[in-house]
Amino acid sequence: MENIRLNVPLLRRRVPNLTSAARSVGLRPATVSNLSTGKTPIGRAEVRTLVALATLAECSLDELIIRGERVEMIETKIKTLDLFAPLEKGGTVGLVARPGMGQLVVLTELFHRMRNDGYVSVLLKPKGDYPGVDDLVDFADVVVKSIDEAYEELVATGKNKDIVFAADRSHVLTGKVYELHERLENVGITNVTTFLLDLKGEVVDEDLPFGPLETLWHFDADLSARHKYPAVNPLYSTSSVLEGAHADQNHFTIQQRAQKVLRRYYELRSLVNVKGIDKLPASELPTYKRGERLEAYLTQPFYVAENFTGIKGESVDLQETLADVRKILDGATDTREIQELTNIGSL
Repeated sequence: MENIRLNVPLLRRRVPNLTSAARSVGLRPATVSNLSTGKTPIGRAEVRTLVALATLAECSLDELIIRGERVEMIETKIKTLDLFAPLEKGGTVGLVARPGMGQLVVLTELFHRMRNDGYVSVLLKPKGDYPGVDDLVDFADVVVKSIDEAYEELVATGKNKDIVFAADRSHVLTGKVYELHERLENVGITNVTTFLLDLKGEVVDEDLPFGPLETLWHFDADLSARHKYPAVNPLYSTSSVLEGAHADQNHFTIQQRAQKVLRRYYELRSLVNVKGIDKLPASELPTYKRGERLEAYLTQPFYVAENFTGIKGESVDLQETLADVRKILDGATDTREIQELTNIGSL
């Protein structure tokens, strides 16, 4: 099957306020979001949906749909991110979280890890006083105060280095971030991977919080409250890397199996919290236990938090993560204690 997907960068540039625009032509924002990340393949989209998007972007269907392009993944060696919603190199990732869920810690850790992989991190410093921003500033290679300053730095650095760039949602609302992307493309700079933050926690309940994105990371209040870090929800986080004909089928299959077990585990966990584990049907107990172990395994100590946790940071290659998750799903760890799987690297 031909590898086709939505031209997300074009859509971002042409329709900055996509949520309102989509509703104005009768499209659900969630539909547009799923097409953007690839959760809904283009081949399953209704013709009227694609025509409506092309009309909004004032482009042809040939311009709206990209054919034959490969998607390159950035391996972070953070298990839950690489497994469920991996980064697309040169794409844009939105972080959806309320304050205190750990999004700044995750981004600080990524700055640290990606520097070791040769990336240069550029931070457009957010306005206002937010806990954790100072730590992020300390780990950024370059800190800028305006979009224009960011443009100059990205152009100068992007000629020789791959870049990760982070900005707050306030610059999305003004359309400045997408104007920046267009300016960079016009001068041939396409190796910038962008992270968009929502430091005020205003977009948690929105269907399309940042407009069309290649990757979306939803942080989870329950995981955060139970100190299951990184608290990224494995069911609602999405990525274009795992969708379409270009996707690695082994990765996709294991991800789907893991999501199925975790989805049922979360349902059963609600029952256990109310009635106790003794009330679970015997047939559901293996799923519950494996979901519990998988959730524990997906926690991971970070290098940037070593001084606070006293636990050495861990990195796990994607292939090792996939092999470990398969073992958990197949029951190879059924006799191991939950604590043995919590805050570790690989099995």
